[in-house]
Amino acid sequence: MTKRPLPSSFVLLFLLASCGPRASLPDLAILNVTVIDAVNGVREARTVVVDGGRITAVMAASETMDAVDTVDATGQYLIPGLWDFHVHLTYDERFTEAMPGLFLSHGITSIRDTGGPLALVLPVVEALRADGATAPRVFFAGPLLDGEHVVYDGQNRPLLGIANPDVETARANVARLANAGVDFLKIYEMVTPEVFSAIVEEAQARGLPMDGHVPLSMQARNVGPLMQSLEHLRNIEMDCTADPLALVAERRRILTNPDGMPGANLRSQLHNLQRLPAVAAYDEATCAEVLLSLTSTIQVPTLRLNALSLQPPFQRSDWDTLLEKLPVDVEADWRTTTEARRAAGPAQATTYATWSLFLVNLMREAGVPIGAGTDTPISFAAPGYSLHSELEMLVRAGLSPMEALEAATVRPAAFFGRSEEMGTIDAGRLADLVLLSRNPLNDITNTRSVQAVVTKGELLSREELDALVR
Repeated sequence: MTKRPLPSSFVLLFLLASCGPRASLPDLAILNVTVIDAVNGVREARTVVVDGGRITAVMAASETMDAVDTVDATGQYLIPGLWDFHVHLTYDERFTEAMPGLFLSHGITSIRDTGGPLALVLPVVEALRADGATAPRVFFAGPLLDGEHVVYDGQNRPLLGIANPDVETARANVARLANAGVDFLKIYEMVTPEVFSAIVEEAQARGLPMDGHVPLSMQARNVGPLMQSLEHLRNIEMDCTADPLALVAERRRILTNPDGMPGANLRSQLHNLQRLPAVAAYDEATCAEVLLSLTSTIQVPTLRLNALSLQPPFQRSDWDTLLEKLPVDVEADWRTTTEARRAAGPAQATTYATWSLFLVNLMREAGVPIGAGTDTPISFAAPGYSLHSELEMLVRAGLSPMEALEAATVRPAAFFGRSEEMGTIDAGRLADLVLLSRNPLNDITNTRSVQAVVTKGELLSREELDALVR
C-alpha cells in the first residue's frame, strides 16, 4: 500500500481516524478469484481474506472487502501452498543457501527434509524458522536410521545416515533425535526386523510419524501398516511376485554380509539381483494383497526420479532458463551434464520407469494415498521446479490434476496431523497460498504459472519472488 506524506493540519485528524474502523483492516484480501483445493473442489468468484498469518474468511466476491493490501485476482486461480514432501536441504551444500528462494519462487511453501546429519540440518532449520525469515515452512527428520551397514555413510556416499546395529542402539538414537526436536523419523533399508520394530515402538511412544524405505530384510506388506509414509516405491516390487518369501529369504542371507561389503555396495547388489526380475515376475493377485496393506500409508513415488528416463529434465523447453537461476557453480556443472545427455540421445533402459508409473496407477485404483516429493536436489531435482515435474508425472501415471494437487497439499498436512491448519483454503487455516494465472485442473502444467505466493501470511508478488533467486 503506497503511503504519502500528510499535511501537518491533518495530523490530528489522522490520529483520530487511526483509532476508528480502518485500524482493524485485515492484512490482505485476494479479490474475485477462483479457489481450488482438493477437499472443497472449485469455488468461483471468491474473496480470500488473510490476517495475522491465517485465512480469516472465504467469502463471495460480491461482498465488499477492504484490506491493507488487496489483489484483484479476476481470471486467476488460488490453490493452497504446495509441499515438496521429499527434500534434502544439506545433501549438496552449493544449493542450501539458495533453496528457500527457489522453493518459494515456484510456489512451494512447505518442505519435508527427509534425511541429513543433525550437525548440518539443525542450523539450516533454525535459520528457515527464524522470525522474519522469507522461507518455506520446514519439517525435518535428522539422519536416516539405517542398519549395521550404512548406505549413506559419508565415505562411499554423502553422509545422511547413522548405524543402528542392534535394538539398544536404535532406542538410544531415537531418544537423541526426539530430544533434538525432529518432526518425524525415517527408517532406511539396511535395518533388521528387530531394529525396525524397536524404532517403530519408540516413535509411537513419542508421537513421531514414521517415514522410510521398505527394509530389504522385510516385506512391504508387513512394513506399510506400521509407517505413515514410504518413499520411492522402493522394494515394493519384491513383494509383488508369486513367491516373495523366497526373495526375502535370499536377501536376508546376503545381508549377513560375511565379506564386510560397504552398505551402499551391499544395497546395490540386492537391487541389481532382485529389482528387475521382480518386475518381470509381477503377480497381480499377490500385488493386490500388498496394496491392500498400504491403504493407510502415504506413498511418495518420486516419479520425476524413478521415471527420469521417460521425461528427462534436459529435454524440457524451459530447462536452460532454469539453469540460469541456480547457484553459479551448480549451473556450470549441470549445464555440462545437460549437453552430454542431449548429445547421447534418449535413454534405452525404461523398464523400471514404466513399472513405476504402472504401480502408482495400481495404487490409485486401490485407494492408496499418494504424496508429492522430489528427492531435491538429487539427480537434477532443482528446488521448486522439480515439484511441478512430479505433479506432471503423477498425472501421467493416472492421477487426475485434482488428485495431484491433493498429493502436494492435503496428504503432507495429514502426515503431520495438521489437516485442520494446512492443505485447504478455509477460514482458520495457515495462510500459505499460490496464485496462478492458468487453471491447473485443465492442465497440471499450469501449476507453473505462479503469479504470487502468500507464505506465512506475507504476500510476495511475481517480481518479489524473482528477486529471491539469482
